[in-house]
Formats: sequence, C-alpha cells, structure tokens
Amino acid sequence: MDLPKLAIAALGGTVSMKARHISEGVIPMVNGEALLASVPELKTLARVNVETLGMLPSASVDFEFLLSVLSWASFQIKQGAAGVVITQGTDALEEVATFFDHLWHHDQPLVLTGAMRSAAQAGADGPANLLDACRVALAASSRQRGVQVVIHGQIHQASAVRKTDSLALQAFSSPNVGPAGLLVEDSVCYLRPPSPRKVLPLPHQTGHRIALLEASLSADTRILENISGLGYAGLVIAGFGAGHVSESWARTIEFIAQHIPVIVATRTGSGSTARATYGFDGSEIDLVRKGALMAGFVCPRKTRILLWLLVGCERQDELADFLKQD
Repeated sequence: MDLPKLAIAALGGTVSMKARHISEGVIPMVNGEALLASVPELKTLARVNVETLGMLPSASVDFEFLLSVLSWASFQIKQGAAGVVITQGTDALEEVATFFDHLWHHDQPLVLTGAMRSAAQAGADGPANLLDACRVALAASSRQRGVQVVIHGQIHQASAVRKTDSLALQAFSSPNVGPAGLLVEDSVCYLRPPSPRKVLPLPHQTGHRIALLEASLSADTRILENISGLGYAGLVIAGFGAGHVSESWARTIEFIAQHIPVIVATRTGSGSTARATYGFDGSEIDLVRKGALMAGFVCPRKTRILLWLLVGCERQDELADFLKQD
C-alpha cells in the first residue's frame, strides 16, 4: 500500500530539550530527526519528511519567523503532503496556533504539538504527543478544520485552546467549548463537525506593533497615556470581569480610540465580555460609547494577534466582524 506523505517541522521547545550536565537546566538540543526516531511507529503510517526549522523556546518566537514557517508548511502541502505537524514549546502554543489558523487556507490539516516534560525526563510525553498529532494530521476527518493543537490525547481548535497550568501534564484545555476531539485507542474521534472559518491573506506589512495591557486594581494611566506617542498601531486591554476598566483608564481609552483601534477583552481566562449589561464609567457600555470594541470570547493574547494581522492586511475595518464570528 502506498503510504501518504506527512511533513513535520521541529521548532524547539520543551519537547526538544535536554540538559548538557545534570546540574544544569534543560535547553533545546533534540532536532527533528531525533524526535522522529523516538516514534518508530510513524514509519508504518506515512512517508515522513522532517526538518528542523528552529531550536527555540517558544517565548522567543516572533511573527516574522512564524510567517517563514507558514511558507514552509504551505510548500509541503503543494508537494503532496496529506498534512503538516509542527512541534514547538508549549508556552506560546495557543498564540502560535491562533496566528497560523488565521492564515491557513488549505483543506489539509496543520497540527501543532509539544510536551510538558523534557526529552530527558522519565515519562517524557513528547513522543506520544507527536504520534497522536501525526495520526490527526493523516485522518480524513481532520480536513477543513484549519489549525489544531493535539496534546495528551485531546484535539483542540486553535481558536479555543488555552494553556491553563504552568507545569502540569494536563496543561491545556478549551474553556467554554471543550476539546474538538479525542484520540481513542489510536483512532481520531471528533466530537463536533468543522466550523466555518474566515481566513486572512498574508500581511503585506509586518513592522507595526500592537500593545497589550492588563487592567489591575489601582493601576495608574502613565503607560496607557503614552501608547499613541510610542507609535503603536493598536491596543488590546485585558479588562476586569466582563470587560471593565477604572474611570481613569476609561477617560484615557476614549482619547486613544480616536487615533488607533482599541479592543477590550476579559482577563479571567474564560467567558465573554459583556455588551449591554453594565453602565458605570469604565463598563462595557461606556467603553463602546467611547470608541472601544469588545472582544467577546476571544482572549486578550489572541485578540492582539488578530489585530496585528488585520492591520498588516490593512483590513482593520473588519475587526468587529471577526470578533462577532468568534
């Protein structure tokens, strides 16, 4: 039987980490070929092309690098790959998945995975996660689902997945909606059908910056007041509760919103911003009146990525439509 083609890119992260010496912390050292060797069963599932595109902790990944990885992944699909798998660090996994999902226009799946235990630890979870991710990437039922995160036997939509624990093995979940599917006895089992997606073109400008600030108790406005003067092209606020800020922040946001897009999300980690419940100064009704947009269910970090991409495409006027879609 002719096996399907599968492409794997290694970017670094905990899944690739070992310590040079016992007394030292782990660093990226394990390349894509070594990761592939840890899951020999893959040879029975697909003809695999693996490349090491980076050896970075995910906190050091930037948008320019991700665009180059996306170009590589698209080329693999054009060369006949049934799907693409990317291994990387878990710290920024939800953000990278969201970035790719807004730009991935292929029917074939793009699947991200990583590990919570380094390659040298007892019970390292990287090989099992990689094998599961490859099974998902090869499954016919994974088509037209965009970008997904596969980790610890669960399949998560890029738009929903969050890292909700710093060190635990079960560090990922999808608040509000739950996982999109599961790996059951090595089979890919989806719990719901694919949902409609609105994909953006590649940004033609990448030098702009989007600020992200979190509202907190008794916070002053000094940084907020200087956002426009610092040259930012947009601002995301991680607001209290259902999308609220203090009275002083609300007054400053009104001025900023006259010059750049301002979006208010919730910092809580789950749930949506409100739209028409609270009416005090700094509430969602007040902020919308002052020119801000509410992010709905989109978390602050993913909102920042969306705004960066829209500004890069000069389509920031569509922002409300994208937030409504989510």
